[in-house]
Amino acid sequence: MRIFPRRLRRSAATAALATAALTLSLVAAAPARAADAIYDPVPEAQIQSRLGLVLTEYAAFPKSEPTPTPTDARLMRHARINTIMEIPDGSGRRAVPDLNGKLYVVQNGVPHVYLDVASTFAPKFFSGRGLGQGFGYVAFHPDFKRSGKFYTIHTEQASLATEVPDWSQTGTLFHGVITEWTANDPAADTFAGSRREVLRVGFGGQVHGIQEINFNPTAKKHDPDYGMLYLAVGDGGLGVRNTDPQNLALPHGKLLRIDPLGTNAASGRYGVPPSNPFVGREGALGEIYAVGFRDPHRFSWDRQTGKMYLGHIGEHAIEAIYEVRAGDNFGWSEREGAFVFDKTSTSPCDKLFPLPADDEQYGYTYPVAAYDHDPAPGWNCTSDVGVAVAGGFVYRGRDVPALRGKYVFGDLVDGRVLYTEAKQMRRGQGLAPIHRLALFDAAGTPVRMQDLSAPGAPGDPNRVDLRFGTDAQGELYILAKANGKIWKVTGTREFASGRPGTTKVRDTMRPTNWAPVTPSKWQFTGEEVILAEAGVQRPGPRRPFEYAVLTAGPAFGAVDITAQVRLDTPVEVTNRDVIIVFGYRSDTEFYYAHLSTDNTILPHNGIFKVDNADRERIDYQWNGRSRGAAPAIVDADWHSVRVRHLPATGEIAVYVDGSKDPLMTARDTTFGSGRVGFGSFDNVGRLRDLTVRGTPAD
Repeated sequence: MRIFPRRLRRSAATAALATAALTLSLVAAAPARAADAIYDPVPEAQIQSRLGLVLTEYAAFPKSEPTPTPTDARLMRHARINTIMEIPDGSGRRAVPDLNGKLYVVQNGVPHVYLDVASTFAPKFFSGRGLGQGFGYVAFHPDFKRSGKFYTIHTEQASLATEVPDWSQTGTLFHGVITEWTANDPAADTFAGSRREVLRVGFGGQVHGIQEINFNPTAKKHDPDYGMLYLAVGDGGLGVRNTDPQNLALPHGKLLRIDPLGTNAASGRYGVPPSNPFVGREGALGEIYAVGFRDPHRFSWDRQTGKMYLGHIGEHAIEAIYEVRAGDNFGWSEREGAFVFDKTSTSPCDKLFPLPADDEQYGYTYPVAAYDHDPAPGWNCTSDVGVAVAGGFVYRGRDVPALRGKYVFGDLVDGRVLYTEAKQMRRGQGLAPIHRLALFDAAGTPVRMQDLSAPGAPGDPNRVDLRFGTDAQGELYILAKANGKIWKVTGTREFASGRPGTTKVRDTMRPTNWAPVTPSKWQFTGEEVILAEAGVQRPGPRRPFEYAVLTAGPAFGAVDITAQVRLDTPVEVTNRDVIIVFGYRSDTEFYYAHLSTDNTILPHNGIFKVDNADRERIDYQWNGRSRGAAPAIVDADWHSVRVRHLPATGEIAVYVDGSKDPLMTARDTTFGSGRVGFGSFDNVGRLRDLTVRGTPAD
């Protein structure tokens, strides 16, 4: 049973209420019960968009190695590049940090080493244990052209460091260090100058350190936010019972905001902005801007509205996008997303529960967009599913007008590129719909990020390690650690937008124009094609049990198929299906679109190929574990279906009920032509109003 979350509509809280909530002395709620546990917290399927991004390779980086040699295969990447940004000096140069230690400057798509952070801090520098360890990020002061100042975050082994952290967790294993660098000549191609340490944080685990540091690009000179450095500090990876994210005396699990040129901090090495929400609060760090994070991975500002959005990597189930404001508490580890997180549960699977009726008193802020992990059946709840959000940017550039106003982000593991409409991401109004973008290479061929990032990728070839970046004009870039490449988004196109042709088949419903597998199971009325008796499995490869092929007209190459279909199997049956056959060449060579009530197992609700072997799922919507596209047919009504097949590019798109966005998409070039059909595996149903239009095969 899929359990739908309660959507909290939080009324506008007063500043006093928000401040009171951040005393972090939680009011005890009723004990969570396993019977109330939520196992599918975000049941809404991501919407496959017809819109696709055209990606043009921009730069490729040299192979780099972690220090020490990693034992975790996820760290075995070609180059662990983390972002791309434009240096704010008008030169057009872009900066790219590699976690393994080098800062590259890219000019005209060609990278060269600007600064070797790893060598500077050897032997303390290390990048070979936690996923975020090493040289994590760089941020250039907005006045860099004049001052030459920029900032880096890197990690050091605590056992080798002699410096004392400004703050530490118990059993500190590594230090996250913020360094200020001052270039003698800001226009030089390589760094020469001085450095000083700004602050140092000790962490008790090997993950969830300081993830990103950055300046607000929307702040102008004389604005209070101009030149203020934001730091996304993780919880140190100490487990779900770690209370540090709710402890205002520590920076762990917080977003910090400091003035790197100031001196009024306790150490005297930076300033604490007086406008920060906890300045003057007894027992609280004035550096804190927002609290309650597990792994605040990436953040950015909408260049038009000034709103800050942060991608937050979840623990048990929730990958979230938050809109961040000063003083917010995002709840970890009392909350994960908009759910109670039970740290004390004895069952590793019973972690998420509905919010209490009096939840508003706690003052938590909940996501504006989120997706869940959808683990495979029988998943070990203590293991990693392999899902993690990669925060992105609201596109405000000029080159790709179809993207304007969209917050583009993704999943860093499998490389899905996603978006939400910025105007739909509203605090306290539930979750904005998430759309999945199609991708094309520069030649217009449909691709996935796994396709682009796989060549030469060490470690897991299916792990993309996706990241995003922008330039000064707000144009968008996509990065993959897997092969150390960056692509620029240079345009958009629609998936399967090519015209299939104008030749139309006549008399598609004439009974004599159909060839069924088993004639006795079928009825042909001249108005409807009816599969009246369920098929049974036949010898040979696994494929649909029963179908009928349209024999009228030619075999088609490119083709558009439209029809109305209905499932006659009772709705109480959960695995009901009908299929649309296309590219049919023989009983063991064809494609089919499987339209099902169920989308939770590999054989259901997808696009499949039978090529003299058991049917193979080829659509992009299956997540590899437990979910495909949203169920196509869940009732006993008639539904319109359109299948478009463009063999020249291999594009296949399936649309349901007049949607302009496809329900399912795939790319495959095995069969360049064939015939059309209708059928099912072991259910009954019918078809009417069939039109077939396209280009006859040679």
